[in-house]
Amino acid sequence: MTEYRQRAIREKTAGGGATSLEQMMNQLKDLGIAKFPLIIKGDVQGSVEAINASLNKLSTEEVSAQILMSGVGGITESDVTLATASNAIIIGFNVRANKQATDLATRDGIEIRYYNIIYDLVDDVKAAMSGLLKPERRETFIGNAKILEVFNISKVGKVAGCQVTEGMVERGAGVRLIRDDVVVHEGKLSTLKRFKDEVKEVQIGQECGMAFEKYEDMRVDDVIECFRVETIQRTL
Repeated sequence: MTEYRQRAIREKTAGGGATSLEQMMNQLKDLGIAKFPLIIKGDVQGSVEAINASLNKLSTEEVSAQILMSGVGGITESDVTLATASNAIIIGFNVRANKQATDLATRDGIEIRYYNIIYDLVDDVKAAMSGLLKPERRETFIGNAKILEVFNISKVGKVAGCQVTEGMVERGAGVRLIRDDVVVHEGKLSTLKRFKDEVKEVQIGQECGMAFEKYEDMRVDDVIECFRVETIQRTL
């Protein structure tokens, strides 16, 4: 499965642009792969060990830095070949690639990133890995309305005559129809009216007319719960 996914990534990037840190992040996200392949080369063993330790600390149950190879010395053709085979990014810390490696990386579309400060290196990888985390869905309660009467209007369908009992209701927000404390429908409003006028919101204590998109099984004493949903991009 791992080989298939790696091959799928290589095929996706074949014949086109460079494999950059951002592009790889997007490709891994599309394929649902939570490992971030890297090749690390540094000037001294102490630097390499410190980088490896810092990157390993970023790993979570959802996403992790996969250090395929790390070592001391300049970046060589064999490093680029490994990066091409595994669709990895090469990171050089106080080292550079020789001409043959640079030419091969350019030909194969492999990105080589150079750093001289470990903090900057880790910060860049952290930002890219954060992009692989699934966004958090955060829901905010806005208000409740009680259905007082249900009208059947020609060419419109069923419309609920309601009174806002808590907070407010808002057009465009998510809504749930609750009957005897059980959610029987979740969707959006197609209509929110005060008297004959379409309005953006209705405050507590006011009466209004509501209709759901593609749903008409509304009953007297049902409660309409209104909420907003935010998608929050998580970070490590």
